[in-house]
Amino acid sequence: KYGDKRDILYKIDNGKIKPSKSLADSIVKMLKSNDEFIMIDDQKVVYENVLSITKKKSDRKHVIIVQGGPGTGKSVVAVNLLAATKEGLNVRYVSKNSAPRDVFESKLTGSMRRTHISNMFSGSGSFTEADHNLFDLLIVDEAHRLNAKSGMFSNKGENQVKEIIQASRTSVFFIDEDQRVTFKDIGSKQEVINWATLHNADISEYSLSSQFRCNGSDGYLAWLDNVLQIKDTANQLLDVEYDFKVVDSPERLKDIIFEKNKINNKARLVAGYCWDWMSKNNPTANDIVIGDSFGMQWNLATDGNLWIIAPESVKEVGCIHTCQGLEVDYVGVIVGDDLVVRDGKIVTNPAKRAKTDKSLHGYKKLRKFDADSADRKADLIIKNTYRTLMTRGMKGCYVYFTDEETREWFKGLVDRVI
Repeated sequence: KYGDKRDILYKIDNGKIKPSKSLADSIVKMLKSNDEFIMIDDQKVVYENVLSITKKKSDRKHVIIVQGGPGTGKSVVAVNLLAATKEGLNVRYVSKNSAPRDVFESKLTGSMRRTHISNMFSGSGSFTEADHNLFDLLIVDEAHRLNAKSGMFSNKGENQVKEIIQASRTSVFFIDEDQRVTFKDIGSKQEVINWATLHNADISEYSLSSQFRCNGSDGYLAWLDNVLQIKDTANQLLDVEYDFKVVDSPERLKDIIFEKNKINNKARLVAGYCWDWMSKNNPTANDIVIGDSFGMQWNLATDGNLWIIAPESVKEVGCIHTCQGLEVDYVGVIVGDDLVVRDGKIVTNPAKRAKTDKSLHGYKKLRKFDADSADRKADLIIKNTYRTLMTRGMKGCYVYFTDEETREWFKGLVDRVI
C-alpha cells in the first residue's frame, strides 16, 4: 500500500534466474521413470564430468565437446543433464532441429504442464541477444547442425556457436561431424574450439563409444562408411549381427515396415528429399510416387515433429529433418536418384533433390565461383544424409533404391535380398 522504496524491483533486476524446486523435482522424477533415458558405461562418465564442471564456481567459461557416432547416447546424456536443475542451476537443452526437442518434451511431460517443460528447451537461434552468462549450462545436442546466422531469413546474430558460449558459464556441444547434412551446417569441433579460445574458455573433450543403435555394431557403421564411399574402412563385407536387407520394391518395403510397426510402434519409413511436398497445398496428393502402385505423403503436416512417435504416423514418410537425432527399432529407407552407382562408383546428383528442399541452398551460388568445392560439399552432404537415414534403426534397416543399377550393385554386396 505504501511502497517499499523499490526493494522488490531491485531484487527482480539483480536476482538470479533458476528453476523452481517443483520443476526440478518433476524433471528428475520423469527421467528416472523413463527407460529410454537410462545411461550406461561412458555415458555416465561424461554426465558426471559435465555436472562436476558446471557446479564449480569459476570466473572462467568452460566449453565441453562430446563426440560420438550414431547411437552412442549423445541425446541420452544431453537430456539427463537437464536434471542439473536439481542443483538450482539455470539449464537449457538446445538444438537446431525442432524435432528432437518436441519429441523429448512429449516424453518428459508428466504431471507438469507442457509449457513448464517447454521452458527447458530452446532453438539454437535463441541467444542472439542473450545476456552474458545468463545460463549456468547450455546443452547443445546435434551441435553439428548449428548455423552461423539465426532467424527465419538468416538475418540475425553473427554465429550460433559464439552466441551460445557467450550466454552460458558452461556449454556442452554434442557433435558427430558425419551428420552435417546441409550447406548451412557449421558445427565442427574446430569451430567450437576457435570460439572457445576467443572467449578464453577452458576446453574439455570427451568421446562416447558405447553403441546401442544398429544392434551394438560398430562394424555396420564402418561398412556403411565404406560402401557409401564416405571414407575407406577395413569393413568391406557386411558380417555383423544387424538386420540389413535390400528390398526389390517400395511396396515390399512398406509392407515390411508396417508389419514391424505392429510390435511396438517403433518402425518408420524415411526417404531422401527427392520428391516435392505436393500435399502441403493439396492434402489429397501423394508426394512420393514410384511407378504405378506406390504413393505416400511426407509426414510434414499431420503429426509434425512428433511423427516418429505418433501412433498412426507409420502411414507417412519421414525425411532427414524430422528423424535426425531420433531413433526407431526398424527403419525403411527409400534412396532416391540423388545417389546412384555407376561402374562401382557412388555418384551424387544435387539436381535430383526436390525444389522444396533447402539442404543444398547455396550450392548453385558457390558453384559459380568454385565448382570443385561446391561439388565436393554437395557430394558429402548427400552421402551424409543417407548415412544418417540408414543409422536410425536400432535393430534393422531395409533399403529400396529407385535406380535399378544401384539396386543391383547393392544386391551384390549383401547376400540378403527380399
